[in-house]
Amino acid sequence: MTPLLMAALLFLTGCGDQRANTNADADTGGRAAPAEDPSTPFRLGFLPSERAADFAAKADTLKEYLAREMGVPVEVQIPTAYEPLIEALRFGNLDASFMDSAPAWIAHQRAGAEVVLAERREDGSTYYWGTGFTRADSDIDSLDDLVGKRVAHTSWTGSSGFVLPIGTMVNQGLIRPEGNEFPDLQRAMERTFASYTMAGGYKAAMELLARGQVDAAFGADDAAERFLEPAQRARVKEFVRLGRVPSHPIVVRRDLSPARREAFVNAMLKLTRERPDIYRELYGVEGVVPTTTEEHLGDFGQAVSNLPGLHAQFLGNRG
Repeated sequence: MTPLLMAALLFLTGCGDQRANTNADADTGGRAAPAEDPSTPFRLGFLPSERAADFAAKADTLKEYLAREMGVPVEVQIPTAYEPLIEALRFGNLDASFMDSAPAWIAHQRAGAEVVLAERREDGSTYYWGTGFTRADSDIDSLDDLVGKRVAHTSWTGSSGFVLPIGTMVNQGLIRPEGNEFPDLQRAMERTFASYTMAGGYKAAMELLARGQVDAAFGADDAAERFLEPAQRARVKEFVRLGRVPSHPIVVRRDLSPARREAFVNAMLKLTRERPDIYRELYGVEGVVPTTTEEHLGDFGQAVSNLPGLHAQFLGNRG
């Protein structure tokens, strides 16, 4: 079993119950598609954050650009968990949203949401490497060395910051849950590490490491370069690459009108050409490229969909 499959097994409860769902028959609560009104605001969601107030100004810059380009009012939502985003997409209360890759697949299965765009990194790729970092003067050079150490993760739902590294450690027998429920995993992590912290994002996790408050942190391969100052970067180093993870996708609700869908996608692509600085400020990427659910999520999504795990816990926790 690959680390990714094991990760999905651990964290995505109830996906087995969703296997029959497709984009055509996803449950939308029995509601008909809402009529399109030109005066109705376009509603855009962002990755869950515990620091929504700090992020709001960045989101407003994108909101203002989209309003000008699309010619409609735009509203933004910055929740603290993925569940509200997915439910809003399901019931037509949100038109589009930035998401992490695993929640995006769940939104596709559960709400019929479709991936239309994916973040593009500086090198032009739409994937990144799940990576482990440690202190520059540390002798940690493998996952085995993390037993008994202090570890920082981005969040319970982070693909590179939690799902991939913990799934790999379980697959290697370094973490041994005594059951298939979320508390079993938590107890196993408590037995394995001296401590573990859900920092709330790449920047927070890397800063904990740079300050010496943890011995290792997980995230995207360029997390140190993107989120640490030069003096901080000098204090950390990469010690392991775990595998490829799809970049953050942007999804739209299944019954969004073709006209609004096209207007949104075109505006986001135009933003990539004209104002990539807005994307850099938001999520440290160079822009977006058009894609589809299958093309972007592919095997990653299938692994999430086909295995049981802790689906409810995944959705209820912060991104």
